[in-house]
Amino acid sequence: MTGDADHLLPSDSPVTLIDANGHPVADAGRALPDEAALRRALASLITARRLNDQAYALVRQGRLAVYPSSHGQEACQVAAAQVLDEGDWLFPTYRDTVAAVERGVDPVEALTLLKGDWHCGWDPYEHRVAPHATPLATQLPHAVGVAHAARLRGEPTVVMALCGDGGTSEGDFHEAMNFAAVLKAPVVFLIQNNEYAISVPLARQTAAPSLAHKGVGYGIPGERVDGNDVAALLSVLDSAVAKARAGEGPQLVEAHTYRMQAHTNADDATRYRDAADVDAWVGRDPITRLSAYLSIDESAFRAEAERVAEHVRDGLNRDVEPEPALLFEHVYARPTPQLREQAAQLADEIEREVASR
Repeated sequence: MTGDADHLLPSDSPVTLIDANGHPVADAGRALPDEAALRRALASLITARRLNDQAYALVRQGRLAVYPSSHGQEACQVAAAQVLDEGDWLFPTYRDTVAAVERGVDPVEALTLLKGDWHCGWDPYEHRVAPHATPLATQLPHAVGVAHAARLRGEPTVVMALCGDGGTSEGDFHEAMNFAAVLKAPVVFLIQNNEYAISVPLARQTAAPSLAHKGVGYGIPGERVDGNDVAALLSVLDSAVAKARAGEGPQLVEAHTYRMQAHTNADDATRYRDAADVDAWVGRDPITRLSAYLSIDESAFRAEAERVAEHVRDGLNRDVEPEPALLFEHVYARPTPQLREQAAQLADEIEREVASR
């Protein structure tokens, strides 16, 4: 590797500012975010954890069809949302409900798609949050396109594009990285490396020294960060966003975290990992770590988390009358003759069914 490419290489170990015991790391090479930012992050983490737990309960009650929990990796999503400006965009995966909520999306709306509805639940333009992407990495080329368009218009927009370690094994990831680098698109790619792509461990996906090293082949600088240390995440991601906004092109950040619960409620994680592996990460929990560092009264944060959980329960416990005609709306800007014919046929069948009762 030539010296010119050295700036592309990530640090030898993930950046950490607060250790697992809540102590600041000496000689970390980065300043800690101020206390106000950390308090805001802790409040969001507590709400995020409560939202995850509430959503899992709603699955068991049949109010959600599926829920991919981010329990244990909430810090990645909270930090990703908090470092963005109002005019920036967030492109989430199916596991990033917390990030969408942190950007201002109503949590009930954020869970609409997972309830089994036909749409994502919110207006992407209102919050500058793209719909949840269930297929792995398909949102990444879209994120690059939005960033490139903003750059052509002279807008100071940065796009935060989230994906998991499994997403880096998809062709969309590589295409997005290549286009972003060539176009110098202001995108920050955040890989939440939780060590499993459903049942496939990271070692079966890549032989690279780290996922952050993947940026080197495209000319994108990479960095590694402790994904359970929200202080380090805020610092690293804020720096990456600033570089992208300043015209330095795309940035790649790999956050090392862990998926504490199953892939979704439909998954049996005991078939492919040991309980001891999960237990080893309990002591690295992002909430207990930051709580130990701040050592403040959290009662107001927890009260707000309960308010959010109640709002989610109320919103998702309402039965919604289906509107069959919506099947044909928003398919095309101008409905095709076939679509109009199908809509008329369904309307006729419903009318005859109602008349026969």
